[in-house]
Order: sequence, then C-alpha cells, then structure tokens
Amino acid sequence: MQELVTTHQNESGDIIVSARELHEFLAIKTQYTKWFDRMTEYGFVEKTDYIAVSQKRITAQGNETVYFDHHIKLPMAKEISMIQRTEKGKQARQYFLQVEAAWNSPEMVLSRALEFASQQRQQLLAKVAEYEPKAAYYDYVLQSPSLIRITDIAKDYGMSARQLNAKLHDLGVQYNLSGTWFLYSEYQDKGYTHSKTFVREDGGTNSHTYWTQEGRIFIYELLKQQDIYPLLERQELDQQSEVPAYENI
Repeated sequence: MQELVTTHQNESGDIIVSARELHEFLAIKTQYTKWFDRMTEYGFVEKTDYIAVSQKRITAQGNETVYFDHHIKLPMAKEISMIQRTEKGKQARQYFLQVEAAWNSPEMVLSRALEFASQQRQQLLAKVAEYEPKAAYYDYVLQSPSLIRITDIAKDYGMSARQLNAKLHDLGVQYNLSGTWFLYSEYQDKGYTHSKTFVREDGGTNSHTYWTQEGRIFIYELLKQQDIYPLLERQELDQQSEVPAYENI
C-alpha cells in the first residue's frame, strides 16, 4: 500500500494524521488555518477528534515564526477527505480505509496486544522494584513488638534518640514538655504513640512515650520524604545504584 499521507500512533493507541500534510495532499488552495477552521464547523471537537500543535521556526529571512498544525484522528481524516468532493479527496479516503483495515487486522491487533502486555509488565516490574525496599522494612517493623522506644527506631536510621526526636520536632510532629515528648494535636488521635507511667523509688512518677507499629511506619514515610532512609534500605539502594566497572581492553 502506497503511503499517501503519513500516519502515526499516539500514546492512546489512535492513528493520527497531520492535518497540514493532508491539506497539502488534497491540493487545497485556501490558506491552511482558514481551511481547518472551516473543517471544524462540521462538528469536530478539539481534544476528542484533534489536538492543536505548534512549534517555532526560523524563516529564510532569519525571522522567528510559529508553525501551526493539528493532529487529527483517522475517522476525522476520512470524513474531511470525503467532504472535499474531489478526486484527491476520494484517493485520500480510500487510502485511510485501507490503513484502518490493516490496523484492525488480526495480526495488528495481536501485535498491539503483545506490545501493551510488554509495557504493562515493565511498569509492574518497575513498581515492584520501587516497593521492594519498603516492603522489606515493613516486614521488619511488623515483626517488632507492638510498642517500641524512640531509641530503637533511631537505631534503624543510624541516629541517636536525641537526633531523631529533634528531627521530628523540626518537622512539626512533636514538642517537649518537662522532658517528655508529646505529639502535636494534628497527630494525637492517629494511634502513633502510647504513654506509660512508671513509679520512681522516691514515690514520684515518670511518663515515657512509646511508638506503635503505625507510628513507626508514619516516621518511615515522613523521613522518606526528606530522603532519609533506614540503614536496611540504604544498603539496598546503594547496591542498586552501583555501576559495574569494566576493565580496559
């Protein structure tokens, strides 16, 4: 089949045609922009049947100009060709019918299905790779006791309890009152922490804040937004970013 007008496939899997190229093939004497505006009066809808595209170009005189075109879908291209009522229009319409038939042939349908499946597989593998470290840390957290000290969470990141408490304070999560850390009201009803009160030898009491599994995951997600990862993940990320060295031959 001789290619009369170039066809492409867009990201949505539709066949598209350059309206300007079609205008040229049809040998339309009317200026392109005026002609296309008239064609849209037949009920074609922008972003459904076509999209406008433009690019800046330099003329032979060295001036900058804007080059306008439209990418139209195959059904619109067929109908526009038929509207012209010329021999060129008839040729274009017959050509587009052949393109459509080839596009919908069992071989092409199977080919597109296999390509789509391949793309989906690659996206799935990328998602798995993205979440593998997270899942590993989640598993580690879920194997831990239900309540845990901030000291133990800090160790996950190679920090001291003081450093992690200060970081959570800087991020607007908690505040210190008489030596005890408390969550700001925004986080108090999330089930992130639990307080335990201990009786001292002198009869007084001390209150200590412990973090729940949910709270530990919250800290993980919060610190990840700051590009701070647990040592467990940091090692895996470092391994993934390693580039193999090749000896000079």
